[in-house]
Amino acid sequence: MTEKEKMLAGRLYDPSAPELSKRRETAHALCLKYNSTAETDSSRAEILRELLPHLGKRGYIQGPAYFDYGENFVTGENFYANFNFTALDCAEIKIGDNVFFGPNCSVVTPVHPLDPNERRIRFKPDGTPYDLEYAKPITIGDDCWIATGVTIIGGVTIGSGCVIGAGSVITRDIPAYSLAAGNPCRVIKKIRN
Repeated sequence: MTEKEKMLAGRLYDPSAPELSKRRETAHALCLKYNSTAETDSSRAEILRELLPHLGKRGYIQGPAYFDYGENFVTGENFYANFNFTALDCAEIKIGDNVFFGPNCSVVTPVHPLDPNERRIRFKPDGTPYDLEYAKPITIGDDCWIATGVTIIGGVTIGSGCVIGAGSVITRDIPAYSLAAGNPCRVIKKIRN
C-alpha cells in the first residue's frame, strides 16, 4: 500500500513520501499563484480549476486560500468561501450544494497520534526528518452557512441546512437543520426546513 493509499484510507502514513510531497508542492504553488492574481484576471478561474479539479459549478473562493492537495476537496454547486479559507485535505473533504463559508475558516482533516511513540519525529537513512500522521474525512451537507472563524476537525459530519456560529470549533457531528455554536460546538436549537 502506498503512502497516499494509506493517507486516504485513514491509516498512519508518512506525509514526506515523494508522491505526496510533489502534489503538496504543486498545490501550494497554485495557491500562491491564485492568491496573487487579481480578481478581475480571467486566468484566476483556470488556476482555481487546476488546484481544485472537483470544485462544483459556480464555485468561488475569494482568496487568499490555502490547500494541502486540492484534489481531495469536493464540492457541489454554488460553493463560496470568503477571505483566508484553509482546507487541509489529507482525507476527502466533501461539501454539498449551496454551502457558504465566512472569512478565516479552516477545514482540517489531519490528525496526529495520541501515542507519543507514534508521534515522534523519525529520520530517513539520509537524515531527513518525518513524522507519521493520519487523516479523517469531513462531510458537510447542502445549504449550510459556516460563519466567520470556524474550525472543522477531521472525522466530523455536518448535516444539511445547518448554521454554524462564528468562532466555533466543531469536534463532533452536527445533525441536519441545527443552529450550532461554541468551543466545542454544540447544538443550540433546531432550524425548521
